[in-house]
Amino acid sequence: MLKKLLLAVVVVLALFAVFVATRPSSYRVSRAQAIAAPPSSVYGFVADFHQWEKWSPWAKLDPAMKTTYAGPVAAAGSSYAWTGNDKVGEGRMTIVEAKPGERVRIRLEFIKPFASTNSTEFEFTPKAAGTQVTWTMVGQNGFVGKAFSVFMDMDKMIGNDFDKGLSQLKAVAEAEKAPAAAAAR
Repeated sequence: MLKKLLLAVVVVLALFAVFVATRPSSYRVSRAQAIAAPPSSVYGFVADFHQWEKWSPWAKLDPAMKTTYAGPVAAAGSSYAWTGNDKVGEGRMTIVEAKPGERVRIRLEFIKPFASTNSTEFEFTPKAAGTQVTWTMVGQNGFVGKAFSVFMDMDKMIGNDFDKGLSQLKAVAEAEKAPAAAAAR
């Protein structure tokens, strides 16, 4: 009886391992938001890591989070590193491309709670009423990441944070635009 039970467990685990192995090895999460502010204004809040605490969906999760900045501000080579509680973990972002008013590409490295490296991109598309901001993250899953994806939907999990961050970016950029417009009258 015990032999049959152990054999059944081994078969189930083997089937699960085969299923996990067939899961996609990459993932992509993307969200967009219309913001009533010019691309150059919105771009500044993203390209300058010092501005992230104003709108980042993770900035308020750990008030004691330690952050460091290095490199030129709002340009390729600029970096932002953080160490915080279990909600924010530890990692680093480095700008790999910065085209003012158009695009910011970032190398995103998570150190804790588990190591991974992703590519993140913000695109700023001019629209009649302001800017369409698209925030995209692309990453690779190893076996553990594939197993995790069986139980957690990466698009929903990260996408909700992107939605929150874009909404906060919208509020900050539009609030900054309002006093400038009033002063111009």
